[in-house]
Amino acid sequence: MKKSSTYQYVLTAFGAAIVSVLAQISIPIPLSPVPITGQTLAIGLVVTILGTRLGTLSVLLYILIGATGLPVYSNFSGGPSILFGPTGGYIVGFLPTAIIMGLYLKKFGLTIPHAIVSNVIGMVITLAFGTVWLKFAMNLSWMGAFMSGAAPFIILGLAKAVLAAWVGVIVRRRLESARLIEATA
Repeated sequence: MKKSSTYQYVLTAFGAAIVSVLAQISIPIPLSPVPITGQTLAIGLVVTILGTRLGTLSVLLYILIGATGLPVYSNFSGGPSILFGPTGGYIVGFLPTAIIMGLYLKKFGLTIPHAIVSNVIGMVITLAFGTVWLKFAMNLSWMGAFMSGAAPFIILGLAKAVLAAWVGVIVRRRLESARLIEATA
């Protein structure tokens, strides 16, 4: 059953809301301008559940809402200054992360192992964007940027990738069974 455009808009807004809520889970890291947040977990969940198109649109909507100044980014922050600040690269990186994750799942299928691989790829993309941006925003060396922008997040990022994949596939399958979302091949 094909769902209406309005229904798809609601799913997109719901995906952006999930990212906004989980972004508020924020744990500061000593000597790093970048906190541990629930954003990456949320991106993984939203893309795994909603797929490439709606997942990417949810992420884009989240980025745009925050860019207007609404406090949806971590620690109830928002506005262009956040996007151009030290953590802006992670937020900007969420968009290619969502696209590539969704395309991977579309090509290889929605299974837990493939969802884990997709989420790990997404983590690497987000960390790469964030680290490069951090290097230039804070005028750090490459090693300094890696040590404060990527290294502290790798282990927890892998755990979040597995959790997002596992929960995302289960939720997606249940939504498909209830005919609340179109089934994947």
